Amino acid sequence: MSRIRSLFYLIFSFLSLGLSAQNGEVRGFIYDKQSGEPSIYTTIRVEGTDKGAVTDLNGYYSISKITPGKYNLLVSYLGYDTFRLEIDIMPNDRIQRNLYIQRSAITTKEVTVTAERTKNETRVEMSKTTATPREIEMIPSVGGQADLAQYLQVLPGVTFTGDQGGQLYVRGGAPIQNKVLLDGMTIYNPFHSIGLFSVFDVDILKNVDVYTGGFSAEYGGRISAIMDVTTRDGSKDKVGGKISVGPIASKISVEGPLKKFREGENNASFLFSARTSYMNQTAPVFYKYADSNGLPYAFTDLYGKITLEAGGGSKVSFFGFNFNDSVNFRNSTRYNWNAYGVGTKFVLLPPGSSTVIDGSFAYSNYAVHQIEKDSKPRNSSIDGFDATVNFSLYSGKDLIKYGFNVIGFQTDFNFTNSANRVVQLQDFTTEVAGYVRYNKVYKRFVFDPSFRLHYYAALGEASFEPRLGLKYVATTRLRLKVASGLYSQNLISAQSDRDVVNLFYGFITGPNDLPKQFNGQDVSTDLQKAVHLLGGFEYDLKRGLSLEVEGYIKYFNQLTNINRNKIFDNTADFASKPESLKNDFIRETGKSYGGDIKMVYDVKPFYFWAVYSLMWVTRFDGNVTYYPHWDRRHTVNLVASYDFGKNKARRPWRANARFTFGSGFPFTKTQGYYEQLDFQGGLNTNYTTANGKLGTLYGDQNSGRLSDFNRLDVSIQRSFFLKKDRKVVINASATNVYNQKNIFYFDRVKYARVNQLPILPSITVTYQF
Repeated sequence: MSRIRSLFYLIFSFLSLGLSAQNGEVRGFIYDKQSGEPSIYTTIRVEGTDKGAVTDLNGYYSISKITPGKYNLLVSYLGYDTFRLEIDIMPNDRIQRNLYIQRSAITTKEVTVTAERTKNETRVEMSKTTATPREIEMIPSVGGQADLAQYLQVLPGVTFTGDQGGQLYVRGGAPIQNKVLLDGMTIYNPFHSIGLFSVFDVDILKNVDVYTGGFSAEYGGRISAIMDVTTRDGSKDKVGGKISVGPIASKISVEGPLKKFREGENNASFLFSARTSYMNQTAPVFYKYADSNGLPYAFTDLYGKITLEAGGGSKVSFFGFNFNDSVNFRNSTRYNWNAYGVGTKFVLLPPGSSTVIDGSFAYSNYAVHQIEKDSKPRNSSIDGFDATVNFSLYSGKDLIKYGFNVIGFQTDFNFTNSANRVVQLQDFTTEVAGYVRYNKVYKRFVFDPSFRLHYYAALGEASFEPRLGLKYVATTRLRLKVASGLYSQNLISAQSDRDVVNLFYGFITGPNDLPKQFNGQDVSTDLQKAVHLLGGFEYDLKRGLSLEVEGYIKYFNQLTNINRNKIFDNTADFASKPESLKNDFIRETGKSYGGDIKMVYDVKPFYFWAVYSLMWVTRFDGNVTYYPHWDRRHTVNLVASYDFGKNKARRPWRANARFTFGSGFPFTKTQGYYEQLDFQGGLNTNYTTANGKLGTLYGDQNSGRLSDFNRLDVSIQRSFFLKKDRKVVINASATNVYNQKNIFYFDRVKYARVNQLPILPSITVTYQF
């Protein structure tokens, strides 16, 4: 009887599989009919059913498990005519339909299913903010040119330490703990020295995804945050571009078809962007009051891209860049860095398969040099390759994604500390990782489990990292979500977490000169590790108005920091000296916890963004628990943008405003000064007649607090529309409108306060053709 029962069960299983296999699938890409650009985050559904999808960054969609029959595909997207296409689904059918949607000539009142709602109900997306050029251009810009760096400063959980050489810290993590990707390539320094500009020209951007914590196993090699930057393709329709001139920087971008776009045919396009600053030359004329050094910053950014696309939707892009930066403080510090790279990115849609394959391969180099008053050079470089391949399988609302990536890079580091001890390290390492992610929608629940296996060849160690995201769709307006995960990294920065201002941003991997014990216990691994725990909710208050609240804890179980207290070489001659005085690096642990509240109102022509962040950050070095210098307790960011004018279709005027408040950063108080003798003459040095340097007696590490920070930026622009889609835009802006004297740091030697930038007005003219 048991055998018969087993036979019936086997037959039933095969029948069930066969019945489910009778269903069909339709997939393809959605494009703008005029320009040929992929239509991202666009809603498509099978009319009369509950089947539907949202396009990804490539404009790709996939709708599976469709019962055989005749249907209409319905595409709804704001600003475009509703598109319908009849399809006939046969049993076991898998068809491809590339769709071309037409821009609306008039504004309709048709109610459409928004892509945002579909994403919210089918993906967890914990601690994720997605930005497009539209959002970035709503931030009042320094020098009248929108920039990603200024947008990132207003995100939940992001702390910005200064206008002149500041860095971004994400929910308690240091900059080296944030991974920045450009079309799959790792960018090791995405910000210029002045801190107000990124290396990414807004005109080349398609999409920027920022994960401040709890990211899935798709990303790895960092323990705090991810910034994934995707560039757009050049125009497939016509040659065009922009020329922009202002008092701080100028730029030019050109794009166009190499083979003009035709529906269903192969096409090719190019995109080129160049930007250069000259504030070191214009500041003495326009902003001579700003700084005694005259704002001695300069940078140049070059980027180029060629894209080849097949009629079926598969495509490959080739890109390259060169970014450089220089600073020259008179009689003090000379500093410069240069980065360049080349890469390729591809998307493949194999015939007869439900799987989309995408990936990238890239090579890059970053080198930094700094010379202080002591004329002793500090330099560091990192160069290597990134190779990534991803496989995505869509099944209804579900997603299975897996892939692997290989990273190989070489680091060369040479640094002399304040005690004249030299740290020299060279290393080549390889990292190999694989991951699997499964996004499952079950009734009101969205499950997003994933795991990553990351092998670090320099340490001969593998890290297994399970991660989980979960969302509960309570109502059509309210969604609850949680996430957690394990994270690891090997790369560290030559910039100590205890340095308030340090432009030198070198890189080290696989450090082995570490203490064998921490806090009295043996240490079995040299990997830096962290655990993220997050929870919160999303609530749609009304049309265009949303509220998001999140709380988080990041446990940094193990951190590696450069040892600023090293005074002895780690040799047999100093075997009796404490490790804390002779090792190149020290071990630490840390914790960051807090919460963020974000409210967004986005109904044209008005846009409003409000963010409040509460955060505590601590570090423990084995002896002392201290607050790192970026531990800011309260942060408030308010952004408003309004388009207006008699012509409601184009609205030629735009006004932007941004207000930022931040409570004071911690700092170490000065207890006193003394004469510091270096005894270069050995025992024969006469300390009664020798002239020493000024030494400082410090109080407890970061036990004090600086004054609060607040700043208001505004801009207003007027667009003049010319013939054939040409226009001139005049942008008048002012940073720090009421000239608030915000402290940057206090120079103990000169006993002088150094402030952030004062009011900086500017007018920029842009010609778009």
